[in-house]
Amino acid sequence: MAQAVIQEQRREARTELSWPVSVWLPEANRFFNARATNIARGGVFVLVPMTAPMRIGQIVELNFPRSINLAKKKGQFARIKSGKVVRVDRELLTEGANIGVGVQFV
Repeated sequence: MAQAVIQEQRREARTELSWPVSVWLPEANRFFNARATNIARGGVFVLVPMTAPMRIGQIVELNFPRSINLAKKKGQFARIKSGKVVRVDRELLTEGANIGVGVQFV
């Protein structure tokens, strides 16, 4: 059985994390609860529900909630970033019914 080869496109060092994120899909007119698994200056990799209609090239909005202490310091309860979907991995095996999505910040 042949194994798929994924070409590495990262330009920045990634930081592994597990952080809740809301992903706004304008075309679906709704938010999807997701979880960021790693992040870098230029983008993030998130796990979204299998039901999210994700596709490469799509522009999404990511809402990263902040802790209460950080929100007091920064003056906002969330960091909102826009991004472009550059990878959709529907074969990613995770707990639950999730797909992996690479988003490049714009």
